[in-house]
Amino acid sequence: MKRILLIFLCTIGLSVNAQTTLTLKDAVNYALQNKADAKKAKLQVENSEYQIQEIRSRALPQISANGSLTYNPVIQTTVIDGAGFGQPGTTIQAAFGQKWTSTAGLSLTQALFDQSVFTGLRAAKTTREFYQINDQLTEEQVIERVANNYYSVYVQKERLILLDSNYVNTEKVRDIVQGQFNNGLAKKIDLDRIIVKMSNIDTDRQQVKNQIELQENALKFYMGMPIETQIVMPKEEFEVVPAALTQEPNIENRTEYLLLKKQEELLVFNKKAVEAGYYPTLSLSAGYNYIGQGPEMPWFAKPEKGVYWSDFSAIALNLHVPIFTGFGTRAKVRQADVQIRELQEDIKDTKLSLDLDYRNAMAQINNNLVTIENQRENMRLALEILGNTKNNYLQGLASLTDLLDAENASLEAQNNFTRAVLNYKIAEISLIKSKGELKSLTK
Repeated sequence: MKRILLIFLCTIGLSVNAQTTLTLKDAVNYALQNKADAKKAKLQVENSEYQIQEIRSRALPQISANGSLTYNPVIQTTVIDGAGFGQPGTTIQAAFGQKWTSTAGLSLTQALFDQSVFTGLRAAKTTREFYQINDQLTEEQVIERVANNYYSVYVQKERLILLDSNYVNTEKVRDIVQGQFNNGLAKKIDLDRIIVKMSNIDTDRQQVKNQIELQENALKFYMGMPIETQIVMPKEEFEVVPAALTQEPNIENRTEYLLLKKQEELLVFNKKAVEAGYYPTLSLSAGYNYIGQGPEMPWFAKPEKGVYWSDFSAIALNLHVPIFTGFGTRAKVRQADVQIRELQEDIKDTKLSLDLDYRNAMAQINNNLVTIENQRENMRLALEILGNTKNNYLQGLASLTDLLDAENASLEAQNNFTRAVLNYKIAEISLIKSKGELKSLTK
């Protein structure tokens, strides 16, 4: 399949002006490879891995280097009791420190117990699965749009074929009436009526051509295909094959439902992360530093100039126990709980909606099958009436009005049949979607 698609893409790349045969299968596969929506969904899956790595980093040691250089133009003085220096009853004002101070060192922090970190790690797998399901849903949405637009374009092209055929037939009638008029066997008003009808048909043709161009452009946009590409649609793609009416699908296997359930899992984890605010946290911190002090800038200075360097280090165990947060944590927990309950209502509503989609699609399939058979018979009868009326007109047994009415009825019957097939095809896409089988259109 990939090889066929690659050849198809290369063909487009070599000559955008050449016509390309485009089946529905080709169209949806091309869209999945090129449409921005599908690409962005895959990027979100990739980005979810980086989000997971960010969460995991909170459980790993945090190591950093630090350094500083400080100049004190005026050193703060401290007032102390002179008794400590053998001068009882006096007060000494002393300055502690040096004009220049520089430090450099390493620090390490390691979380030992943090409930929010543990909850985030447990939610990592669910986060990945959420974006994977979202990618699948995006692909299904792309397939549905492409399929519906594909059939809409095909119907407009079928309408144009019918109008072209009707124009040619009317042109033949005009030639007959022209000959009769030249021989004095027809009135000028009859010839004018034929000419007006041809003009109306030609106007309809121009309108349909414009609709074809607009809908083709929309189809190419939904596919991510260059607008200038010329496409041809095989007639076989529009054949009506009664859909396989299987048992009622399991709504809980639908992508839309699965995505909401994953979102519910994430909201539950979010609530647990907020509840972690009730738990104490325990962490380990350590640092090792060098400090240089003196009357000159310590860098590269020696003790002879009064600059001295020394090292110091510290290891600490940090415990934080929340006692009262002004009910802020409780409010956040309740907000998270409301979000879960809101989503649960959405899940119930979505189940009803998906079930409705399936039942409506089934009803439309059955109704459209009946309509197609009725319109097929109407089309056959209209063509038969048109043929008989044309023969009667040539033999002088029918009026021009009868002939024009028969042509209009035949064209309307054919258009009604084409619309019925389109409605069936769109209902077929809805049924395939309601069964969660849109990806089958790519095979």
